[in-house]
Amino acid sequence: MPLKQFLVHWATTAVALGVTAWVLPGVRISSLVALLVAALALGFVNAVIKPLLLLLTLPFTVLTLGLFYFVVNGLSFAFAAWLVPGFGVRSFWSAILGALLVGVVSWFIGSFRQVEPEPRRRVDVRRIKRVGPPPPQD
Repeated sequence: MPLKQFLVHWATTAVALGVTAWVLPGVRISSLVALLVAALALGFVNAVIKPLLLLLTLPFTVLTLGLFYFVVNGLSFAFAAWLVPGFGVRSFWSAILGALLVGVVSWFIGSFRQVEPEPRRRVDVRRIKRVGPPPPQD
């Protein structure tokens, strides 16, 4: 992932986390530095630890028709809050709602971002000559 995309994603997560802390009384962020570090920690947890949690809890997720996924999101959010001093979550329900709100706000902000298309690659298509007798015609 190029640096520009990483920085945009990090900023989007930080803004979403700030909005979440502003809206939900159960989510607390003490400073701007804590907000930026918390956005990094949340990205790390979502990239590394959350896939492991999803794999381990797959039977529960299937049994609950996907509702356990909210619990996994809440656990990831609470773990990121535990890692970063200055970022706190009051209860497990606050963690679930916080994870949900961060996801919705990030999606909303991302819907306004213009994604740069990948450069087109030229494909050289050549006609291949058949070697041998022509196929029989009926």
